[in-house]
Amino acid sequence: MFSLALGTGTQNSRGEWLEVYYPEPQLEPAASLAQAARQALDAPAGNAVVSFLPEHCAPLADALRHAGHEDQAQLAEALATSQRPLVAVFLENDTPPSSAPEVYLKLHLLSHRLVKPHGVDLTGMFGLLRNVAWTSDGPIDIDELPARRLKARLEGRHLSVDCVDKFPKMTDYVVPGGVRIGDASRVRLGAYLGEGTTVMHEGFVNFNAGTEGPNMIEGRVSAGVMVGKGSDLGGGCSTMGTLSGGGNIIIRVGEGCLIGANAGIGIPLGDRCTVEAGLYITAGAKVVLLDDKGQDVETITARDLAGQNDLLLRRNSRNGRIECLTNKSAIALNEALHAHN
Repeated sequence: MFSLALGTGTQNSRGEWLEVYYPEPQLEPAASLAQAARQALDAPAGNAVVSFLPEHCAPLADALRHAGHEDQAQLAEALATSQRPLVAVFLENDTPPSSAPEVYLKLHLLSHRLVKPHGVDLTGMFGLLRNVAWTSDGPIDIDELPARRLKARLEGRHLSVDCVDKFPKMTDYVVPGGVRIGDASRVRLGAYLGEGTTVMHEGFVNFNAGTEGPNMIEGRVSAGVMVGKGSDLGGGCSTMGTLSGGGNIIIRVGEGCLIGANAGIGIPLGDRCTVEAGLYITAGAKVVLLDDKGQDVETITARDLAGQNDLLLRRNSRNGRIECLTNKSAIALNEALHAHN
């Protein structure tokens, strides 16, 4: 089996799932765990989403404990007190999701560091997620927001809407160990943050994207982008995700790289590369290669440099052209900045 999880979530008045929280998602669970849970919840074979009630939790816990899975048994017992709908998701195979609970399980797997970006099939996920108002009263269906706001006012409360989006912030569901996040609203559920990562207040990490750690993120890590360990994304810089320009090139930042402030990349970088502040490298940009004496060698497009190591990309201040030369010095991050003790 690929994955299994027990969770609790929120539905709208029509019984449609808005979100699901899985405290302990399992990747490649033991066959005995999957079998015990399926039998206790009468779940069908294959990929399945099963709603269940609090009264089902005691027999589920007994079955899991008998099968030797005490941690999951204790979770089932805790779910018995839930005032929210309960759900179990069984994923026999990693196929495109067919429901919101399946999407949320895969987003949890990413943020729990159980899989890395591009490690799960998220095809068609946007059509399965509702646009939700994330509020001080929790997630609310957009169509039901006016009535809920009025209800709160009549009760003497103020209902605050933090954002309207298909994705919640990661830290409401998962806080991985060894990270610092300046503004939690700028890291979406489904982000993968490796240990030692610092996301500053203006940094942003999208779903199905992330960092190996340690990293300093003051720029934007777009959907699908993975940043190698020891790399630094300067303030206001950008990485072009596969959703950004409609392309299918997977953008990656290698190890020990520096993307300067307000710079950006539309090509994958190898290790120990530097992009000068303010310079945005798109795949079709013309780049002049320089030799070790600073003499022109040839002019190519930036896509021809994709994935190569030890590059220094800069703009010539005299004539405005983009130049590339060898960068032999790796970027060393300040170790004190990555101390998360």
